[in-house]
Amino acid sequence: MLKCRETEDNADQLLNGDLNRRQRLAIKMHLLMCRHCRRYVRQLWVLLRAIPFMHGKASEAEVSQVMEHIHSHQTNGP
Repeated sequence: MLKCRETEDNADQLLNGDLNRRQRLAIKMHLLMCRHCRRYVRQLWVLLRAIPFMHGKASEAEVSQVMEHIHSHQTNGP
C-alpha cells in the first residue's frame, strides 16, 4: 500500500492522467482509506481548475518589475 507522501507526490500526475493503470489503482486504493489524502487531492483539483481564472496575462510593467527584481538580487545577492 502507498504511503501518504507517495500519494501526495503523484497526485498531480493522477489528475493529469499521466499514471499507468497499476499506479492509478494504488493511489485510488489509498484514497479509499485515507481521508487526509482525499482532501489533499480534492483541494489540488480545485486549485488546478481555478488557476486559469486567477490572473490574466502579465502587463509589460509587471514583467519589467519582476525582471528588475531578479537582476538586482543576482548582482547584490539575497
